[in-house]
Amino acid sequence: MNEYQKPMEQADEVCSAPTHELSSGRAGSLCQQICGELGKVFFGQDHVVSQVLAALLSGGHVLLEGKPGLGKTHLVLALANTFGGQFGRIQFTPDLMPSDVTGFTLFDMKSQTFQMRRGPVFTNLLLADEINRAPAKTQAALLEVMQEQQVTIDGESIKLELPFMTLATQNPIEQEGTYPLPEAQLDRFLMKVVIDYPNQESEEQVVEQVTSVAAAKGLDARAVSQVCAQQDIIIAQQECAQIRAVPEVVRYAVNICRATREAQGISLGAGTRGAISLIQVGKAYALMNGRDFVTPDDLKSAAVPVLRHRVQLAPELAISGQRVDETIASIVNAVEAPRM
Repeated sequence: MNEYQKPMEQADEVCSAPTHELSSGRAGSLCQQICGELGKVFFGQDHVVSQVLAALLSGGHVLLEGKPGLGKTHLVLALANTFGGQFGRIQFTPDLMPSDVTGFTLFDMKSQTFQMRRGPVFTNLLLADEINRAPAKTQAALLEVMQEQQVTIDGESIKLELPFMTLATQNPIEQEGTYPLPEAQLDRFLMKVVIDYPNQESEEQVVEQVTSVAAAKGLDARAVSQVCAQQDIIIAQQECAQIRAVPEVVRYAVNICRATREAQGISLGAGTRGAISLIQVGKAYALMNGRDFVTPDDLKSAAVPVLRHRVQLAPELAISGQRVDETIASIVNAVEAPRM
């Protein structure tokens, strides 16, 4: 077990709210507390924090994309610390085997028995760093764990401890020697979150705080306060599932996805799982704002991060320089929203 797989140290002050009941208003307040703590160590990326937290509340997984050095590991470690969860990390490489992800059994000569060695997936938040550098069979092993939330080792199935979320990173500037994820596997990620450079003020703040301590350790992700327990996150996920989405809103989500399949310049549109994901994330946004119902604006906010990895531009549109985010935004604007 490495340092990233150890249980998070308990913070001195833990939110005293009961873990057996969590109303939508209380859940919204809890989300604000988590965002506030993350904002202490992850500057100028409020939309990224909101999207990752929405994925956690939805019980989904995230594909993170951003240039090196923008704090992806920092964000995931800090998020785990806010609810006392465990953080695990796997650096994907071309020689990584599926057993390096899930675990394996080993014969112990001393006891003359087989001992199970659990892999790094046995955690709460798993950072799969540069997932596209591992071969397909290793990627598939992780994606199976993501889908089933259990690991099978030598015929024995072991359930993962909840909450569990995988955040897989991709480096957008180095593609040599990579194994791109197939579209069917990309579709299993609830959202694709893009981390861009912060604005100048936030970047100056990061540089100042990081260099204020020896060895540039001035911005410690473990320094955030724990605001709730793991059970509170599980209850918040259950509360999120109970958020109401009226038929008109569900129809709006389906219409958006169908529009991506029919729009000119799109070679691959979003499938039914895209519409399901829109509603899931829309419910999370509603919960984060203290509401017990989804609005069309929730779906509009969710559309780009939910659909950007599910929609592919036709070559002629991609060559023209148009970005997939812009295309999705224009499609969403063209679909008539229901009046609430």
